[in-house]
Amino acid sequence: MSETDAIPEFESKGAGASDVGITNMSALTSGPGIKSVREVVAIVLVAVIVIGGTEALLNIFAVPQYVLPKPSEIAVALVTEFPLIAPHLGHTLVELFGGFAIGASVGLILAAVITQFPFAEKIVTPYILLLVTTPMLALVPLLILRFGFGYEPRIIAVALASGPMVMINAATGFRRVDQAKIALARSYGASTQIFWKVRAPMALPMIFVGLMVGSIFGLLTAVGAEMVGGGFGLGNRLTSYSSMIQMPQFFAVVLILSILGILIYVFFFLMGKKFASWEA
Repeated sequence: MSETDAIPEFESKGAGASDVGITNMSALTSGPGIKSVREVVAIVLVAVIVIGGTEALLNIFAVPQYVLPKPSEIAVALVTEFPLIAPHLGHTLVELFGGFAIGASVGLILAAVITQFPFAEKIVTPYILLLVTTPMLALVPLLILRFGFGYEPRIIAVALASGPMVMINAATGFRRVDQAKIALARSYGASTQIFWKVRAPMALPMIFVGLMVGSIFGLLTAVGAEMVGGGFGLGNRLTSYSSMIQMPQFFAVVLILSILGILIYVFFFLMGKKFASWEA
């Protein structure tokens, strides 16, 4: 029996101690959720106060549109400009899905390899740290010189940004498996099945966290890459609207990106609740 598979010594945890997972990764997900009409009304009321207050203050102080547009102007721009923005949204989603699929797949495979083979971890870890600490946007001009202004450089940048995030979180999940369960599985004669029957299911909460963080990093990288070069994508729209001082349209694109980020967060949170709800 290897040292990593030895039966551990159990120590009591404090009442508030718990592992990081999809349902308690932050204060935003550790609460009980919305359970009453009063809470819904309170949330809506706060939104109305913030938006209405901003609208009123901008009117009172006569802030120019090119400095900060009113929420109503942003809403109008979102509706009127959306037919023009929609194709660029599609380009951004293609880059995000393509790069994230590649980065997440490679990240999960590397996480499995380095947790099963310590020697591989010593070889891979320096390069992963290099990728994590290197801003991928700095590589976009170089990638554009090599691959042109199409999808390829942006997808590669998204993959390089999201992959390490997935790998780090997944590897953490694989390592945090209860060693007593592994020892019990070995006592029943399990060997190669341990990874798929014990480690992988127990690591699901952290895997979903990694996918969530990696996809959000991928979205930010895709938009940043579009701002660096190329004639399409939401990042390109941000650059174009800001250069023409069309601030309502600019903030309409920012709003779309915010909604995308929220949808990503909600999607992986719900997936974690569905497939790893036992972790709570």
